[in-house]
Amino acid sequence: MKRTSLATGLSRALVCAALLPASLPAPAQDAPGDAPSSLAPSANASMGAMVARDLDAVVVQGEIAYRDRTNDIEPTLVYDLEYFQRFEPSTVGDMLKRVPSVVFVSDVLEYDAVQLRGLSAAYTQVLVNGKKVPGAGDDRSFWVDRIPAELVERVEVLRSNSANRSGDAVAGAVNIILRDAYDFDGSYIRLGAMHYDDGEIQPTFAAVTSGEALGGRLLAGVNVQDRYNPKLKRSDRFESPGGDFVDAEDQADTRDGKDYSGNLSYTVDVGESGRLSLDGFYVRTDRDQVEVSTEYNARRPEDATEIANVPGLTRIDQDNWGVGAEYRFDMAGGRTEIDLDHARFRDRSTESEEEIAYEDGNWDGHEAEALDIDASDTESSLKVAHSRPVGAAGMEFGVDLRAKERESTHTYYEFEADDEADPVVYELDAVVRSRIEETRVDPYLMFTGDAGPMAWEAGLRYETTRSDIQGEDGRVSNDYDALLPSLHLKWDLGEANRIQLSLARSLRRPAFNELTPALLQEEFGDNDFLGNPLLDPETANGIDLGFEHRLGKRGVVGVNLFYRDIQDLIETVNTGEPNETAFDDYADDIADYMDENGVSEDEALAAVPFDPDSFIYTARNVGDGKAWGVELDLSTPLTAIGLPNTGVFVNYSWLDSEVEDELGTRRFNNQAEYVYNVGFIQDLPAWGASFGASYRKQGEAFMRVLAEEVRTTYDGDLEVFVEKRFGDNISVRLSGTNLLDAYKREYFDKFDNLADQLDRDYDEYELEAEHAGPRYQLVMRWAF
Repeated sequence: MKRTSLATGLSRALVCAALLPASLPAPAQDAPGDAPSSLAPSANASMGAMVARDLDAVVVQGEIAYRDRTNDIEPTLVYDLEYFQRFEPSTVGDMLKRVPSVVFVSDVLEYDAVQLRGLSAAYTQVLVNGKKVPGAGDDRSFWVDRIPAELVERVEVLRSNSANRSGDAVAGAVNIILRDAYDFDGSYIRLGAMHYDDGEIQPTFAAVTSGEALGGRLLAGVNVQDRYNPKLKRSDRFESPGGDFVDAEDQADTRDGKDYSGNLSYTVDVGESGRLSLDGFYVRTDRDQVEVSTEYNARRPEDATEIANVPGLTRIDQDNWGVGAEYRFDMAGGRTEIDLDHARFRDRSTESEEEIAYEDGNWDGHEAEALDIDASDTESSLKVAHSRPVGAAGMEFGVDLRAKERESTHTYYEFEADDEADPVVYELDAVVRSRIEETRVDPYLMFTGDAGPMAWEAGLRYETTRSDIQGEDGRVSNDYDALLPSLHLKWDLGEANRIQLSLARSLRRPAFNELTPALLQEEFGDNDFLGNPLLDPETANGIDLGFEHRLGKRGVVGVNLFYRDIQDLIETVNTGEPNETAFDDYADDIADYMDENGVSEDEALAAVPFDPDSFIYTARNVGDGKAWGVELDLSTPLTAIGLPNTGVFVNYSWLDSEVEDELGTRRFNNQAEYVYNVGFIQDLPAWGASFGASYRKQGEAFMRVLAEEVRTTYDGDLEVFVEKRFGDNISVRLSGTNLLDAYKREYFDKFDNLADQLDRDYDEYELEAEHAGPRYQLVMRWAF
């Protein structure tokens, strides 16, 4: 039963506000102007002196930060860390949940795989410092909760493609810019603790320092934070919707771990025009996920005749790191850029689950299964580019060279006891190995120019991919190319208004499990799955049309319409070949017929036809899809009504799509129907303090795959903070998250095979509710 209501959540917010003390006024900041993007063409013929902001102005904020409006021709939203910092986000995922059109379909208080426009994470490109990085997802996604917010300078949301970056961003791209030596000067320490609903208290620590060193500028940052998320789940299972009750499950799911991370940045001027930048980051995730479940064939455990204890343990041991070097210098009347990058992801995780069953109080069986994961993903890249004026326009051309290697070994174990006293001794069940190598050579050409109030960008990128895929069932090579044109127009209607139009072609490369020629038994109900290494990428033609209006000096309001027409969709299809389960079922049918009719095996084979209903499925490029939506956002102080120290933040995205599969028409899997954020910040300059609140809600999402359909809903999330600043160098902030005890609810329709799914012949119908209580964080920052 839900333990709180909106009134309870608001009362918690008022309690936090009541703690607000009084003190001296805080310093003010200059209002930000239109900000440039880090991915804008590097057309400057020369560079200026290095000028860095003081870190104390960043960590001890005297004014409210708003979304920056950029001068980019392509549609780009920019959010500095200060925009998010008042609510003390722990990770980049915590930051992005406040951004227009960002959806997460994950566990409560978990923000890992970001979904722009609500489309699956496979359609969203995640960049770190403008560079692609490998990640944990089999769908090539990068889990943004792996990077702590404290390492970030700003986040850019690039709604459309440009020729000078990788084109695999159908929904758009998220560029995470880490703090670097060029931008900041000074040092600070962050100390904090987070209190959870079960009474647990976890610490957090971060430190950043930046300044002149080694003839240039050096920045170093480190972050250590405990990650803890205690959740409760309840599942009720039925034969079908509205059918007879089957069983129930109560589960405590506790995720407890620690993240270690750091980044380094060094920038130095070389000669009269050169600038060399070196950077690197490292993130380690060490986490245990303990699930303790009880299943029983009654509404309550005390009424059950069959009970099963199901303990589960997942140990997550993952490392992400990357290093890069950039050198920019004047050459031949223009500016040349050479970028060299190397990034690696390593996963050494384990999963195990047991089931100890009892019937009428007597032992009735003990089974267990385990999985060891050993996976690595490495990407290396070299980019060479040159930009120069050509008549009244600017030209940029270059080539991206990229090599990717992903290796994984999944080792499966099982155990079944003969007697209650038997110890758990796992036996090897199966080993699935895969190796994928990809080599890309992507040349591009791009022109930019302006004619009075109109600015334009036109580009062409040609991506070539050569892949070698090896699995348990063989080795296959596959090559494909894609021509990706793009066109962006920006029309300034005076100083306040702006219209932007973007046309761009993009793609989504196949997921690794879709490519690997390895047989996964009973991956979809009773059906097996075999990867297809000859898959082509999905391609999409996209359009974005936006209008943006400047409100005073710091406010922005915008509306954007988007549409994506996606071809060569990758869908799961039937090979027509029966799987091992089908042959086992047929053998059982033959044995039953022999017993019932007293006939020989040959007579039974002649009398009982082989009519399989479980098969081997694979992935193929079939059909098309489309996605569209409207995105609104507002970020402004209320100066116009005499409240310059009150900032409001609102965004709303309405999202829709259409896909044809074997069961008919549906939306793209797990695309939420809408998502919105609304919040305010009230600054109290005379007291050197501020407070604020934020509320987020995302709509229902639906997923349909072979043999299973899932409908997911989330309650709203209320957050508040109160802050006290002490002089120019120290701030103390108390924040509260999930003050409404938000629930995630899932409704599962489960079937054995496609025929049953079409006929709505259920194997099981399940209702699952998950929630975690509120959490509070107290943080002190000291800049020096």
